[in-house]
Amino acid sequence: MYDYAKKEYAVYGVDTETALEKLKDIPVSIHCWQGDDVIGLDGGGALSGGIQTTGNYKGRARNFEELKADIKKAFSLMPGKKRLNLHASYAVGANVDRDKYEPKHFAEWVRFAKEIGLDGIDFNPTMFSHKNVKDGLTLSSPDEKIRKFWVNHCIACLHIAEYFADEMNSPCLVNIWIPDGYKDVPADRLTPRLRLKKSLDEILSVKYDKKKVIVAVESKVFGIGVESYTVGSNEFYQNYAAKNNICCLLDNGHYHPLEYVSDKIPALLAFYDKVALHVTRGVRWDSDHVVLFEDELKEIAKEIVRNDATDKVLIGLDYFDASINRLSAWVTGQRAMQKALLYALLIPHNTLKSFQDKAQFTELMVLQEEVKDLPFGAVWKEYLKRENLTEDYLTEIKRYENEELSKR
Repeated sequence: MYDYAKKEYAVYGVDTETALEKLKDIPVSIHCWQGDDVIGLDGGGALSGGIQTTGNYKGRARNFEELKADIKKAFSLMPGKKRLNLHASYAVGANVDRDKYEPKHFAEWVRFAKEIGLDGIDFNPTMFSHKNVKDGLTLSSPDEKIRKFWVNHCIACLHIAEYFADEMNSPCLVNIWIPDGYKDVPADRLTPRLRLKKSLDEILSVKYDKKKVIVAVESKVFGIGVESYTVGSNEFYQNYAAKNNICCLLDNGHYHPLEYVSDKIPALLAFYDKVALHVTRGVRWDSDHVVLFEDELKEIAKEIVRNDATDKVLIGLDYFDASINRLSAWVTGQRAMQKALLYALLIPHNTLKSFQDKAQFTELMVLQEEVKDLPFGAVWKEYLKRENLTEDYLTEIKRYENEELSKR
């Protein structure tokens, strides 16, 4: 089947071998928080901050050892190059508050990442599920003690990120997302944003190695309990990132339903050296559904590939579903991202671009339709074979569920 597919793609000037070689070297950063419903390890308890996990499927990881075991099993069923994306709330054995976190509180994660051969570790300050989220505000709080606590937490995270970069010999993306906002119509939209700007300025004033630590800011339209106004809006963060030479992170669940991140990627690539992604699947709102091989995911991957941006766009996953087997959710989403990248690598982009530049729009439309019928599935199966995997991952996950998860 693969030999046949190889010949079919060659007709369109596409080398499947080149596509397969490129795919295995594109890293995808996989979020730890799918395994325990975003609860964390630092005693934060119930999830808060405008986000919510629904469902109660058996087997949620309850501690560091269980979470490690689940990650190791899930990652073993995922093809390609993998990174681990950690939230600060996953500190191990910390007896201090989040503003005092140090690299030593994450040393066990480094040992684990090296043990399973990961490409690197990415990091996120955790500004939710904590007593110092006062009145729903963190970095934009009018309470100076609260605001400074979270500034210090983010500064601590920069130092931890530099430690990750040194240990893993790979730059660490530090993504700043805050839950700040108001449930109903605010009386003042500007002042909270000025306080957020002040906080970010203080965080970035700390000395850190910009070659090792890539700082990103992540916007959001709204959250549960902050439906009317979010301080960290898209316009605020894109302007702040551009002015301060940091990275914008695009989460495709954080925009209006007819705003497409696939269109935003090339817009930002015109101005930024790096663009970061949190790939999710919004359903009507930012519901963080498991990523599937659907149209918008394909378009996101096309923009990464056709613009030769596989080293400029930092791909991370972000979803959490407690209604299904959590390992299956992890693997399904990661494989969907890999499928989309392979699908994009198998498109004759140069020919399509040439048609567009020459205003040959009839030919462009026809070729875009023709490539949809090419035997993509056979190339995907060949990729899995070369990664020592098969299409069936559910059988192994159900075995793990029966032997491990069902006992929790």
